[in-house]
Amino acid sequence: MTHHSTTTKRLKDSNQRISTILAFALLPLSGFATDIYLPSLPSMSNVLGVGSGQVQLTLTLFLITYGVSQLFIGTIVDSFGRYKISLVCLLIFAASCVVIATTSNIYLIYLMRIIHGFTVAAIIVAKRAFFVDVYEGDKLKHFLSLFSIIWSTGPIIAPFVGGYLQNAFGWESNFYFLAAMALILAALEFIYSGETLKTYSEFHLSKIAGIYGNMLKTPSFSLGLVMLGLAYCMVMVFNMTGPFIIEHHFNGNPIIAGYSSLILGFAWMTGGFAGKATINRPFVKKMVVNNGLQLLFVVVMLLSIPLISNLYSMIFFAFIIHVTAGYIFNNYFTYCLGRFPNNAGVASGLTGGITYVIVSFLSYGVVSLFPAKDELNLGYSYFLVTILSALVMWMVYTVSRREAKTQAIRN
Repeated sequence: MTHHSTTTKRLKDSNQRISTILAFALLPLSGFATDIYLPSLPSMSNVLGVGSGQVQLTLTLFLITYGVSQLFIGTIVDSFGRYKISLVCLLIFAASCVVIATTSNIYLIYLMRIIHGFTVAAIIVAKRAFFVDVYEGDKLKHFLSLFSIIWSTGPIIAPFVGGYLQNAFGWESNFYFLAAMALILAALEFIYSGETLKTYSEFHLSKIAGIYGNMLKTPSFSLGLVMLGLAYCMVMVFNMTGPFIIEHHFNGNPIIAGYSSLILGFAWMTGGFAGKATINRPFVKKMVVNNGLQLLFVVVMLLSIPLISNLYSMIFFAFIIHVTAGYIFNNYFTYCLGRFPNNAGVASGLTGGITYVIVSFLSYGVVSLFPAKDELNLGYSYFLVTILSALVMWMVYTVSRREAKTQAIRN
């Protein structure tokens, strides 16, 4: 049974370049959906009359849904195509942004953020698959290695824009901006894009579950996912607490919070570029060095706080720590996606999905343990995540050696 209908609009060869640019333009959507309103978190908490934890939950709910959805959306876009699904999801996303901007009910906002998680996951998974459909060989490899770099433009640009929007028009303007962006991209998609899936697979959840089971049974792969979750958790912890520390502890404003997130977005991107530059270096060795540096930076940060504590010192330490996190993420993302070339779509969904689920629970847990109070609590949060990373890194190392030995015996 296939779901291929002759009415589906195919991607024209003449539009391939434009639709590739559009696909890249949609990759940072998840970053925009979480990061544009970061500078508005303290203001939302005031205007809606809820605590910081309740506002932070809007991020957590998005991340959980975004993560869980990626686990099965791969199989949906493989069975029903990429084009229509991403187009419809863009429209639903835009509508739910308008609902958030016009309500003052935190629970309705929670519901809309859950819808955001699902629709954004569908769009991103469909667009990742687009590249695999249209390109192959070195060109595909080149595009795939650009993913995490292009994706990181979202967290860089979004809070910067959000800080200015918050200052000029209030928190609701962030969501009007997202709605407008989604509608413009949907219109361009409708004009220039089309279906790229060549062979439609049957929709089998049990088959997918079987593939997932086999992937997760590979220890180095599942530990790799945990490393991805820990790396991104560093960023998420700052995203959830940074604006409150900047605006309440250092008496900054939303624009300063936006600039701070912008700078840290560059840190993440720098780590990504460094990862791409050292792609052929011995894997375990470079990861151990990077992890050691990360631990050193966190310890120096904690020791320096009693001597010097201001916005600049906090951003400086957060910057160098986020570079090391971006480096881990880039390396492990390439590592995990490359493990199962025959099920690239499924591996991508599983990698993205599990990472976000780990990030959402871990960051919410860490932030509950060390609330958004000051630089010291942020330092403790980084320390905890770094120690966990070092432990998992050691497990990866021992498992990889075991896997290599088994392979050598087989050969």
